[in-house]
Amino acid sequence: MNKRRLKEKLIEWLFFVNGMIAVLVLVGIFILLVRNAFPGFKEVSFWEFLTTSRWNPDAYDKETYGFLAMLASTGMTTIGSLLIAVPLGVGTAAYLSDVASHRVREIAKPLIEILAGIPSVVIGFLGIVLVGPVLAKLTGTYNGLNAINGSILLAVMALPTIVSLSEDALNSVPRSYEEASLALGANKWQTVIKVKIPAAASGIIAACMLGMGRAIGETMTVLMATGNAPDFPQNLLSSVKTMTATIAIELGETAYFSTHFYMLFTVGLVLFIITFFINLISDIIFHKHMKMLK
Repeated sequence: MNKRRLKEKLIEWLFFVNGMIAVLVLVGIFILLVRNAFPGFKEVSFWEFLTTSRWNPDAYDKETYGFLAMLASTGMTTIGSLLIAVPLGVGTAAYLSDVASHRVREIAKPLIEILAGIPSVVIGFLGIVLVGPVLAKLTGTYNGLNAINGSILLAVMALPTIVSLSEDALNSVPRSYEEASLALGANKWQTVIKVKIPAAASGIIAACMLGMGRAIGETMTVLMATGNAPDFPQNLLSSVKTMTATIAIELGETAYFSTHFYMLFTVGLVLFIITFFINLISDIIFHKHMKMLK
């Protein structure tokens, strides 16, 4: 009995240590970003950073570090990806959870999970050689490397997260809800659309927010497929340069401890805060959803 209790204590201690390591890593990343971000504001005002859109660290007369163009570009590609991924992902999840046969489900689910494992650089390459030329032909643009291209590719990358978590949310709806709907004369699709999806709405919203976090934090795909123009985007056909792409392109070629170096860390800090709160809110919503259904 003592050996069993000792094993349980060791396992409990191991889980506690692992959890604390994860928290400490998160706090350490935040401290690193803060330490390297704030020195930049000795040369650049915080107000200028937040309210101007001109990012030009190589200017001959005066370097400028405006954040708005990057924020608008990131928001444009992310929202565009959600407009594609959310209806497609939720529809796929509803099909897999309530309509598809067991055989179809066993084939489709691994394929969706494989999609999540495709390297982002491969998806970016497909955006250059496949999606870009098609968009250029359809829209009459020069090369198709624009916000729409990035949105389509980010939607593909967010789909596995949205499908998997939305399906889990739909499967967690009590069986009695479905049986009551069918007993009242509703067919299968009416039950899914008017009963199960509303009942699982909070879990589906959490899944969509996690998919949004995945899209915001993506780097290689948007770096390769959106054109990386530093100007403020005018529409979805504009070439855009997101926060992640800016950091990836410029950080390796920047002098250490320069104003440019510190301002890139400031962009990283803002990105960290945005993704942190998106994931935190989605986690809170998902746990509330699970409690409501118990």
